[in-house]
Amino acid sequence: MKLIVLNLPRDLSEEGLAKLFEEFGQIKACNLVHDAETGNSKGFGFVEMAEQNEALAAIKELHGRKISKNKIRVKPADQQA
Repeated sequence: MKLIVLNLPRDLSEEGLAKLFEEFGQIKACNLVHDAETGNSKGFGFVEMAEQNEALAAIKELHGRKISKNKIRVKPADQQA
């Protein structure tokens, strides 16, 4: 299940993002979105987890958690705003 993670601290690395989700299960893919010109993080990324139940547990535990000074949002990537 693919998740979108929003409102991430701009200095968080892909490794840091993956580490947040590792406690909930196997991660198939993890990537941050970067600005094409500057290479800086845009403050959001995607995490794909192997099992849906693990992804749902991650959403439940991480949505609204404070990382640095940011309250992150986690939801299914295919969910329409």
